[in-house]
Amino acid sequence: MPRTDDDSWDITESVGATALGVAAARAAETEAAHPLIEDPFARVFLDSVGTGMWSVFSGDAVPPEMTEIDPDLPARWQAMVDYMAARTAFFDRFFVGAADAGIRQVVILAAGLDSRAWRLPWPDGVTVYEIDQPKVLEFKSSTLRDHGAQPKAGHVSVAVDLRQNWPHALRKAGFDPSAPTAWSAEGLLPFLPARAQDLLFERIHELSAAGSRVAVEATSSDFFDPERLARQREQMRRYHEIAAKLHTIEVPDFQDLWYVEEHADVGDWLRAHGWRASAETAHDLMARYGRHVPESVEDTRPRSLFVTAER
Repeated sequence: MPRTDDDSWDITESVGATALGVAAARAAETEAAHPLIEDPFARVFLDSVGTGMWSVFSGDAVPPEMTEIDPDLPARWQAMVDYMAARTAFFDRFFVGAADAGIRQVVILAAGLDSRAWRLPWPDGVTVYEIDQPKVLEFKSSTLRDHGAQPKAGHVSVAVDLRQNWPHALRKAGFDPSAPTAWSAEGLLPFLPARAQDLLFERIHELSAAGSRVAVEATSSDFFDPERLARQREQMRRYHEIAAKLHTIEVPDFQDLWYVEEHADVGDWLRAHGWRASAETAHDLMARYGRHVPESVEDTRPRSLFVTAER
């Protein structure tokens, strides 16, 4: 179902459901023989919601009904797990490095099922602010609380849509704009219109004291290539036909949730506003962590850029 300006969602719906797909990838990586990252809560979230499209990929093997229509599906899924593992490691190390440098204020934008406040080794005095839809944050907090998990840092949920006046809500929750902040935007930007992306970074800039840092999973110039998107949409259509027979919960095609339009280059935007920024392709990031996308499923290769910047 196409997006609207005022749409909202639960964890099993719309954009919320994509967080469960990412959790399935993190669970698969965590349970691998030699995991790059460890997220013991990813499986907890999956077990709490029951079956859905994410269930297809969170088991021991891809169902044979799906490999019949795409023999390369296991390789595609493994490539995505490898990508999510590298992405998770990138943001984990960004936050650890920021905390080691003395930053004690963290803001995770569109936090979804991010569990870093519960699993990273935060030093004393760190406060992690998580911004997302109210139902998503409530599901996460209640699930972890029921599981007996305790945050390893000060944790503040800021239940507000990023398309609304989230800076006001953030300040009201105790955020101090005069203190250096470590910001993250992971798995977020394609779900924002181009103008909303610009506004997001304008607000981050306004709220960032000297010494602040930001890490972003950004779109590359060919992220929305029409031919590539058409191939992916056809693949998703075939997968959903089979998945609908296996599970009763439907998860929408992620392309229906994106705003397919030209977005500003994040690195260029930050540099133009006085930040020292660097960028790395998804291919290079994965290679740095010893992961890759096989040639047989090259069309699966993520077209993302990973940007870090300091003010």
